[in-house]
Amino acid sequence: MDDLRTPVLRSAFWADREDHRQWLRTEGRHLLRHYAKARVPNGFATLGNDGTLVDDTPQGIITARKVHCYSIASLMGLPGSASLAEHGVAALLDGPLRDRERDGWFADAAGPSRKKAYLHAFIGLAGASATMAGVPRGDELMQAAVAVIDDHFWIEAEQVMQPSFAADWSDPEAYRGANCNMHTLEACLALLDATDDTRWLDRALALALRFGHEIPSAQGGTLPEHFSPAWEILPDYGSDQPADDTRPWGLTPGHHAEWGGLLLKVEAACLAVGRSAPAWLLTDAIALFDMAVSLGWAPDGHPGMVYTVGFDGAVSVANRAYWVQAELANTALMLLRRTGEPRFEAVYRQAWDFIADRLIDPSDGSWRHEIDAEGALSGVVYPTREDLYHDFQATITPLIPVSASLAGGILRT
Repeated sequence: MDDLRTPVLRSAFWADREDHRQWLRTEGRHLLRHYAKARVPNGFATLGNDGTLVDDTPQGIITARKVHCYSIASLMGLPGSASLAEHGVAALLDGPLRDRERDGWFADAAGPSRKKAYLHAFIGLAGASATMAGVPRGDELMQAAVAVIDDHFWIEAEQVMQPSFAADWSDPEAYRGANCNMHTLEACLALLDATDDTRWLDRALALALRFGHEIPSAQGGTLPEHFSPAWEILPDYGSDQPADDTRPWGLTPGHHAEWGGLLLKVEAACLAVGRSAPAWLLTDAIALFDMAVSLGWAPDGHPGMVYTVGFDGAVSVANRAYWVQAELANTALMLLRRTGEPRFEAVYRQAWDFIADRLIDPSDGSWRHEIDAEGALSGVVYPTREDLYHDFQATITPLIPVSASLAGGILRT
């Protein structure tokens, strides 16, 4: 199927077939078992491509994401998951990742580092998911994360997150970025489900409006990611590090798809609390997804979604990252559920075929985090296999209705 936008489908949607759903469940369990090996005394650390620990230094992002994923697994009734989530919660509350003197969390346990909104959004997500799963001290983690976000990161006047500070909360970064706000939106939706406090929906809507509607509307449907504090686009930001893992230069097609999925989750959240959902949520979700496919799927003649392209649409980093394919599959599935249009099923199938053919490691069930255009293992952006957040979530999304958060969706299914 060369053209993802003109499919001819002669069978039922995959996500409605029990064989496909069982395949997803099996793959999710492989991932959970594999990444349990990343447990270390003070959280979770990084695995290499051979499936063994790179070292035993706990990582903040990895630990928070593990708490989130194993909390979801516990909600699903998978034995052994709750203890892993509890281990991560305790590590985040009591271990060296937390700055007990000045509050907040560090990137890793190696020493003080800048306090980043990106990390704290995931700690908020972890706390919310752990709370919904009934993990001991999950609510304590959630409340601690919320306090830091409210006290330091959330800029009320702009309705966005301040990207980072020095370790002592001085030196606010002169920058505004889409990535940390994207994951903040995800955290807001989980906090809404965990607390029923609609201020989190208000924040999610504000973030969706700016990044999912206003910016793409002003930029021909594309979503630049780097801005000055005055919200001027920084077209050269990251040009010296085009393969950066969180702030690369240019446009990131995978983020276009991911934002599209988040807009659908915001819509679902509005409806769940009895609010009228703005019509642009669906319209822009479709537009962002279509832009993701147009910019990113096989622009160099090889299958898969590339990591980044330039503002002229030329490929910048051609390597295929694991999370990009996962988010493409997630949003295709949610759009299919929301609209019933077969073209989204075509993309969903193509994404999962690519994942199965190129990314899943048959030796241990984990995913190669990055391959080059020809399919060979690469490490330009991701030299290790850090965690199961994107890939595990991709195995869950088709199993539940479109919902504000995965944990909330599982609770209500």
